[in-house]
Amino acid sequence: MYVSTTLGSQQQSRRSTPTGFGAAGDEQRARDLRKMKIVATGLLVGAAAIYFLMRWIEHRDGSDTAAWVGFVRAAAEAGMVGALADWFAVTALFRQPLGLPIPHTALIPRKKDQIGEQLGEFVEQNFMTPEVIVERAVDLDMPRRVSGWLADPVNAPRVNDEVSRAIRLGSEMLRDEDVEKFIQAVLSWAAEPVWAPPLGRVLEQLVDENRVEPIIQMLCERAHEWAIDSQDLIDRVVDRDGPTWVPGFVNNLVGDKIYRELVEFTYKVRADPDHDLRRAMHDFVKDFAHELQYDEATIAKFEGIKAELLGRDEVTGAASTAWQAGKDVIEQMLDDPSSTLRTSISDAIVRLGVRIRDDAPLQAKMNTWVARVARHVADNYSTEIISVITETVRGWDAVETSRKIELQVGRDLQFIRINGTVVGSLAGLAIYTVSVLVFG
Repeated sequence: MYVSTTLGSQQQSRRSTPTGFGAAGDEQRARDLRKMKIVATGLLVGAAAIYFLMRWIEHRDGSDTAAWVGFVRAAAEAGMVGALADWFAVTALFRQPLGLPIPHTALIPRKKDQIGEQLGEFVEQNFMTPEVIVERAVDLDMPRRVSGWLADPVNAPRVNDEVSRAIRLGSEMLRDEDVEKFIQAVLSWAAEPVWAPPLGRVLEQLVDENRVEPIIQMLCERAHEWAIDSQDLIDRVVDRDGPTWVPGFVNNLVGDKIYRELVEFTYKVRADPDHDLRRAMHDFVKDFAHELQYDEATIAKFEGIKAELLGRDEVTGAASTAWQAGKDVIEQMLDDPSSTLRTSISDAIVRLGVRIRDDAPLQAKMNTWVARVARHVADNYSTEIISVITETVRGWDAVETSRKIELQVGRDLQFIRINGTVVGSLAGLAIYTVSVLVFG
């Protein structure tokens, strides 16, 4: 007994309470429903009271009963029957009348899942068809509306705030450990393929297109600048490494000679594109590009250096540290509405909105994209979207769902009971009148 009770309570706990019915107004709806129930029930009680009163008069007066009593009794009797019938019909929607297990009652609690499926099917067949979705998507003219809103200067602060909120949300979604694992995975993935041949082909293409020459020119200029400033270094090296028995002035002469020759040599290399040294540098790069592609020893050596470099803890640690530092900087900039990050992104979005707003052909093209996306969604995902309705309704508690729906429409349904009483009374009166006229 305990086990069954526990399982029942667990299943009940898995049932969700239906939302979206306007829970804040449930108390007012409940009061309105009670008032209308009192009115409808009052008419039923009134009809019953009049009926029994007329029957008492007929019993008391016998054959001397006034003619009008029969008309009133017939009207009250039919009104009472109509009121009871409609009370049964309305009540049977939500619960079993008087708690009796009468077939085809408590329709909403019993057929809740079927109602959800039929509702989903109705929405799918009438609202989620590709034609309806595409037509609605085109009629919305989203590119024009969105771009016009973005381009309006009044909305600039809102754009700035939304940009900050979006970036912050993305930053919060990215956990530091996940980013670090991603960086490590990227480094591992980058280390797997062989780099040497592709780099060799790129380097060879640069040589063929003479794009290495600017780099060689830059190196020659830097070498010449270094040579000009190398006088003190040359003197120190000559004094330190020269023979100790050589007089100092000789060392000075030697240092000056080396300095002049070095400056003159680097100047010639810098000024002459066809200098032998520059040709040798060019040939070296060309040979190295060839060896990276075809020489096994060079390829193996290069791959070993790559693997050692990417496998070092300092590399992965530096990447993780860079991410953390960048994240901190981004968060600090997001806290400042006037920061460069926020203003730059928001300004870029505003400029994009202005461009789309002022470009009718682009809007037409974007509307075509929207229509294609809408058709794709309707063709391929309508069932999944509709399942939100069916699965949500299936997850609701049956009794609570019935109560919520009754709060929403129960007040209006009480008019059915009222109308049943009134129409029944009129129908009973008409039938009785016809019978009197026909049969006397």
